[in-house]
Amino acid sequence: HAVAHAAKEHWYDWPSRQVNKGFRVFRERIFRPMMAGVIWARYPVIAGVILLLASQAVLFIRGDVQWRFFNAPEQGSVTANFAMVPGATRADTFEVMRRLQTTVDEVGAQFEEEHGANPVAYAIAEVGGTSGRGLAGQETKETFQLGSIAIELIDADSRPYSSFTFVSALQEAMPQHPMLETISFRGWRGGPGGDAIDIELSGASSEQLKSAAEALKTQLAQYGEVSALEDNLTYDKEEVVLELTPQGQALGLTIDDLGQVLRARLNGIEAASFPDGPRSATIRVELPEGELTADFLDRLLVRTGSAAPGEGVYVPLADIVTVESRTGFSTIRRENGIRVVSVTGDLSEDDPARAEEISTEIREVILPTLQENFGISTRMAGLAEDERNFLSDALTGLILCLAGIYLTLSWVFSSWSRPVVVMAIIPFGLVGTIWGHYIWDVPLSMFSVVGLLGMVGIVINDSIVLVTTIDEYSEDRGLFPAIIDGTADRLRPVILTTLTTVLGLAPLLYETSNQAQFLKPTVITLVYGLGFGLVLVLLVVPALLAIGHDFGRTFRAVRRASSGRAPGMQAVLGGVGISALAWFGATMGAVIVTGAMPAIMGASTSMALAFAAFVAGVSVIVFVGWALAALRFARQMRA
Repeated sequence: HAVAHAAKEHWYDWPSRQVNKGFRVFRERIFRPMMAGVIWARYPVIAGVILLLASQAVLFIRGDVQWRFFNAPEQGSVTANFAMVPGATRADTFEVMRRLQTTVDEVGAQFEEEHGANPVAYAIAEVGGTSGRGLAGQETKETFQLGSIAIELIDADSRPYSSFTFVSALQEAMPQHPMLETISFRGWRGGPGGDAIDIELSGASSEQLKSAAEALKTQLAQYGEVSALEDNLTYDKEEVVLELTPQGQALGLTIDDLGQVLRARLNGIEAASFPDGPRSATIRVELPEGELTADFLDRLLVRTGSAAPGEGVYVPLADIVTVESRTGFSTIRRENGIRVVSVTGDLSEDDPARAEEISTEIREVILPTLQENFGISTRMAGLAEDERNFLSDALTGLILCLAGIYLTLSWVFSSWSRPVVVMAIIPFGLVGTIWGHYIWDVPLSMFSVVGLLGMVGIVINDSIVLVTTIDEYSEDRGLFPAIIDGTADRLRPVILTTLTTVLGLAPLLYETSNQAQFLKPTVITLVYGLGFGLVLVLLVVPALLAIGHDFGRTFRAVRRASSGRAPGMQAVLGGVGISALAWFGATMGAVIVTGAMPAIMGASTSMALAFAAFVAGVSVIVFVGWALAALRFARQMRA
């Protein structure tokens, strides 16, 4: 029975023993010689890692990896709200509603023909109000001048296009109506409350700001990806504007006096007030309703001169004023006493590159042209302002986080330089992050930033494990053997720490649900950032420790040389320092002051190319020599 039990345990332990055996073979025969090569070629290793980081930065700078502040999941709901001009009738509103319903049916049938299923689950039309967010200034409209239609689309996973594609087709197919003032198509989605497009116009009169807003909406409407274009300066009912004629001015009248007279004639005057029990009562003198007819202004007589009884004469209002009828504005928004008009809209993110192109064109082309043509000021608000605030807060949080980590590590290691080695791995986490977004064709977003902040702690944990072990081993052996032994002994914990997180999150990369896509940037950041961070930790930290040892020796030698023991060395160091400062002043210093390289530096392109070819040739020779030496060193280590 004992023999059978031992055989059974031997069988169960066989897989783990084989795994441990394979890991030991990899660690002793491959990893140790590789770490010895890393220490020997520590400077090329760090240069190669920096070059790798620069190549990832190029992907972002060149635009291969886009930045979108928030990739919001769509909700499958679409609304279309419209408002008629002040003079529109109920029949006009119903006519627009019939056109809108017909357009929804036609677009749904078109999508059904192309994709095999009608995207419209149901649509509810309403006359007398709006749906969802509503329109600016709708409270000043007559109820029969407002209308809306709420559309619910089929589930997002059941259609190969987003709701914004449907919205784009809908607003393109909607015919115009002469009495239609505003119509806004909006696809709903979750996320921050700011609009994707929110541009504030200021610095001019209300009429000029309205003209600029209409011109801006006309330009933005040319993009099919832009929808829900509105402005918050809406027209109200007809208003009458009175201006004094030269005759009225000669009679001594003012606009203020006329305003008081007209207000009293139209609204009445309070003749007396008296207490009535626990309340108070007033007596108002008003004109009969029959007097307030359409020709009231034509029949109105105004007294000129003194208001005393028996003095002054009555003249017709039409002789002393000019009457102009025009449409006014319902509400004028002011900030710090300055008129501000906001133009808002939504921007489809189905194609991140196209969305970024439109945003860039708005900032660099459309808004400067608008400022020049109308003499106004513009400012990006809404989601752009939320983005600025988030990035500012994230930068502040990152600085405080890194400062706290540095102070804690300085206290633990009792050193000011060791935390720098531990934290130097943090920027290299961007290598995996940017490359992962590039592979999955997912733009960077605020969730990528959140993932980066979370990744910092895990990467630093691996770095701390390595540095702590190496410092313990260096107490009874040389630094370089301690780096090799410590890294080899801590290889398993570092791998397990990273793989438990990476393998746990990896299934989320293949989640196909549209509702979960906004979380993918966080998953990509953690999976690829930690995956590459594992390799880079095992390369960068040992190389930095070895380089730190070299710098320590160099600083000690420089300190001895500068102490007066080697006068010739002092002269050499002084000459090298002055030459370095002169070269910096001739190159980077000139760029800092003038913004361009000196003419002598860029005078000859052929010389620059020849110098670049010389540097490249020397680099190739050094790399080949380093590779041959590394192979020879690895053979000696195995022997």
